[in-house]
Amino acid sequence: MLGYVTVGTNDLERAAKFYDALAKEMGVGRMMEFDSFIAWGEMDGAAGIAATKPFDGKAASVGNGMMVALQAKDTAQVHRLHEIALAHGGTDEGEPGPRGEADPQGNVFYAAYFRDPDGNKLNAFVMERAS
Repeated sequence: MLGYVTVGTNDLERAAKFYDALAKEMGVGRMMEFDSFIAWGEMDGAAGIAATKPFDGKAASVGNGMMVALQAKDTAQVHRLHEIALAHGGTDEGEPGPRGEADPQGNVFYAAYFRDPDGNKLNAFVMERAS
């Protein structure tokens, strides 16, 4: 259902360094690039993420309550994505770890939260079987 998510940026070069590093860890690269817009992912229809300077020419601002969730392959990748985000100008919004109780099937939501250099909120998550 989800095609891609776009976040605003006031510094596309800085955003590119941040998202290039996250995309590399997730095994994807840039799939589209223009003067004011870069998208990461694959052209196979899987969801991607893009950073853009706003079309209206005004300053980008953070959407209150908006968050982009990056699906990791395992808890180790959740940790790596969090570390990569912080190493590339992101800020911590919640250390990696389980959130809440296991669901009826015994799965646990495991996530880390961070913001990109423009202040957009993201998380890296995985649903794993409780041990």
